[in-house]
Amino acid sequence: MTAFDHDVVIVGSGFGGSVAALRLAAKGYGVHVYEAGRRFADDDFAKTSWNLRRYLWAPAIGCYGVQRIHKLPHVMILAGAGVGGGSLNYANTLYEPGPAFFADPQWGALADWQGELAPHYATAKRMLGVVPQYPHDGPVERIMAGAANDLGVGDTFRRAPVGVFFGKPGETVPDPFFGGEGPDRTGCTLCGNCMVGCRVGAKNTLAKNYLPLAERLGATIEPLRTVTEVRALPGGGYAVTSVRSGATARRDRRTVTAEQVVLAAGTWGTQQLLHRMKDSGALPWLSDALGRLTRTNSEALDGAVAVSVPEGLGLARGVAITTSFHVDERTHVENVRYGPGSNLMGALATGLVPGGRPLPVRLGALIGGALRHPITTLRLSSLRRWSERGIIALVMQTADNSLTLSLRTRLGRRVLTSAQGEGEPNPSHLPGAHLAAQAIAARMQSAGGVPAEARGSWPEVFGIPLTAHFLGGAVVSGSPESGVVDAYHRVWGHPGLHVVDGAAMPANPGVNPSLTITAMAERALSHWPRRGADDARPTQEALLG
Repeated sequence: MTAFDHDVVIVGSGFGGSVAALRLAAKGYGVHVYEAGRRFADDDFAKTSWNLRRYLWAPAIGCYGVQRIHKLPHVMILAGAGVGGGSLNYANTLYEPGPAFFADPQWGALADWQGELAPHYATAKRMLGVVPQYPHDGPVERIMAGAANDLGVGDTFRRAPVGVFFGKPGETVPDPFFGGEGPDRTGCTLCGNCMVGCRVGAKNTLAKNYLPLAERLGATIEPLRTVTEVRALPGGGYAVTSVRSGATARRDRRTVTAEQVVLAAGTWGTQQLLHRMKDSGALPWLSDALGRLTRTNSEALDGAVAVSVPEGLGLARGVAITTSFHVDERTHVENVRYGPGSNLMGALATGLVPGGRPLPVRLGALIGGALRHPITTLRLSSLRRWSERGIIALVMQTADNSLTLSLRTRLGRRVLTSAQGEGEPNPSHLPGAHLAAQAIAARMQSAGGVPAEARGSWPEVFGIPLTAHFLGGAVVSGSPESGVVDAYHRVWGHPGLHVVDGAAMPANPGVNPSLTITAMAERALSHWPRRGADDARPTQEALLG
């Protein structure tokens, strides 16, 4: 029998990778996790988003924070970095998608997914400490409820399920979730900086549950290592090559071997790695469906901003996302906040322009509005106390639209690019998002007594939407002609290679996808045999008949 350095190497420590680390360690496998980002203690996170070295992920210029930003021709992507992946800077919002997601034609015929995933959603909720409804009430929550009523959809308004330990604000107690096996926890202070990194210790990141429990069982996590190659070995197993993250003259290139590999580097990281390995021949049987059905959750980030801080409203107080409503049956709107002082993302905001129109028309509308109301425009555009003056509207859809990703050569390098894919065109703006932003602005102005306006984003002006939920491209499928992984998340043609992150998600969920990624990973890992036991999963040959 071939001797490997590790039984399993996991690439990435986000929602899929953390599940894999814990469940495989519990089944007796020797598990090693590579994470491109750094490891954070609570007080390592940035105090505000202006602390770029601790907030942004740009290692080439010495920034080792939690917030990644990627750009494709058709979308700008916000993602996470660090031990714990996207859980470090996500909004701790944990919705289940509706029936349309589970019945999507891409995978609907393979199983009763809603029924099959139900127990794994329950496990994911327990592990992530989901509070079914945000327990506090405040001005933002009332503004959102009022906006929903004004749009005639008040019956769809609800409090968000969130992964936060509320406890007593600021009070630290022994682990309340796992019988003392997890780390101590501190009650939420409602500071609003969930997405900058929770310095309090209240946010139920993966560094508070799956990962420390996995390490207690022997899993090892190596931060600041970027995997650059996964190569199939002739006799079975894989060679995994990594380098030290960051731009240095000597990048400490190392290669280890593993019997099996789990890819969980986030949709961007997993797709990038798979495309490069297909291009180089390192994984020769990868499906030609790689890159198809890449999803943006049909998403937009708009919102409303007041010209000055509405006194007494406390817009920045609370956790990141607290409520939502549906503009229509497929368009879901959530309020989003940053805490006081975290104003950097305001640089992406600008006036709301008419979507679906030629660029000169959109620019003309923006410039015309500024010329007609120059003082108001300057006050709305100011970053001073931006997080205390505004409400971001995160809008998601279950619409069947997609991109197709591939590699192209640019400046001598092979890089990811995008084209419109199957289904409807990926939208450059969402009319429902504009309606919601305008309704929120009207309610904000009424509640705060100062002028407020709906706002869009600079990328949207140029026809490029923003998404915080980049998904798909290596999706679950019934055959290698229609997707990249089988129903057990094994890569077609390479059954020792697995994809258990958002890249495997086959459809737009229309809600924050973190809970679903976790549940899908829980299901996939539940089917793995214990180390040394017989594998009860059908072979890929049997699945294909």
